[in-house]
Amino acid sequence: MHFTYRTSRVCSQVIDFDLENGRLYNIVFTGGCNGNLKAIAKLLEGAEASFAIERLRGNRCGPRDTSCADQLAQALEKALAEV
Repeated sequence: MHFTYRTSRVCSQVIDFDLENGRLYNIVFTGGCNGNLKAIAKLLEGAEASFAIERLRGNRCGPRDTSCADQLAQALEKALAEV
């Protein structure tokens, strides 16, 4: 199932991803630190969503209380609640 998540308080504006049997695929961040976010997407390709949430939840960016990675964790929590 495909999901689109609108981020808040971070540089990326949108995170798109597919969730199949609890696993992540095709993660794409729009905006943000291109190289770093592509690396996160590559590292998490095929990973369990619960693993990604555990690793990324609470990650901060500078003085912000969130980050693009944390926003992905929030998006995954929301997606898992919908399926």
